[in-house]
Amino acid sequence: MTLKPLDDSDLSWRPTCPIEIIAGTPPGGGQDRPARSLARVLEAVGLIDVPITVINIPGIGGGNAWKFLEKNSSNPHTIAINSPTIITNPLLGVVSPLYTELCPLANLYTEYISFVVKSDSKINSPEDILDHLRGEVGKFKIALATARGNVNHIALAKLTQHIGGDVDKLDLNVFDSARYAIANVLSGEAQLGAITAVSAVPEITSGELRVIAVSAPERLQGLFEQVPTWLESGIRCIAGTWRGVIGSAGLTQPQINFWNQALVSASQTNEWKDELAQHYWANTYLDHLQTVDFLRQESEEMKSDLKLVGLINNS
Repeated sequence: MTLKPLDDSDLSWRPTCPIEIIAGTPPGGGQDRPARSLARVLEAVGLIDVPITVINIPGIGGGNAWKFLEKNSSNPHTIAINSPTIITNPLLGVVSPLYTELCPLANLYTEYISFVVKSDSKINSPEDILDHLRGEVGKFKIALATARGNVNHIALAKLTQHIGGDVDKLDLNVFDSARYAIANVLSGEAQLGAITAVSAVPEITSGELRVIAVSAPERLQGLFEQVPTWLESGIRCIAGTWRGVIGSAGLTQPQINFWNQALVSASQTNEWKDELAQHYWANTYLDHLQTVDFLRQESEEMKSDLKLVGLINNS
């Protein structure tokens, strides 16, 4: 499905120099993949007629990428990938821009968490994970990305709380990229990894890792179709990491209109739908105004989640 370039008659601004998409994780990481997928689709279907480059600025769960946007507030040619840590970072005292200090443009999709172990692990079922969380949880090393207090961490805390374990004693190795978390599991330093489903596909395919459970509302397809959900174990642990697109606070309304139209159009293409299927991403697309509302609601829910699991106080 190839689209014509966006109609100038409907827009009073369009890019006049190369586009930069900033990913707050290293190449191959959770924010890098959507950045590269989006760049491929925007170029392939002819929605943007200037070059597009992906730039990686990893650190603090995407915070460094959003700081870069903040410093370049008058540049409409630079956008970044957005994720839940833009809400949780400030709540946890991590110095990182608030989403209200930038300009949300779209929500692209949601990706669910896979709970993975090394292939020779004695953990073979969701119940085995729960047993470790119920027992000496402080001796059960878990690797995750990309920040403490993110969706992966909240999911682990909810599982621990469900079986009466001590959430405060969760022993976490936190990395800037799921690829580093996977390496931590493969090295034997961590006994469990809580990472986005697609992140470990190469190691699952090669047999180096096994998936024990996923946090999706229903079983995922393809490589994950035999993997049970936490719901199947009677635990309401539905947790996913959404990925969106965000611009700087200095975007004018015509620039916002351009990006909104370009991203909505991209989301409707077969090429984008292929990207969703290939990466096990659930289509939860929202446009500019819907995303602003979504982030407002998500901010309240995540604050409640963090209080519930003891990561912030109730004051």
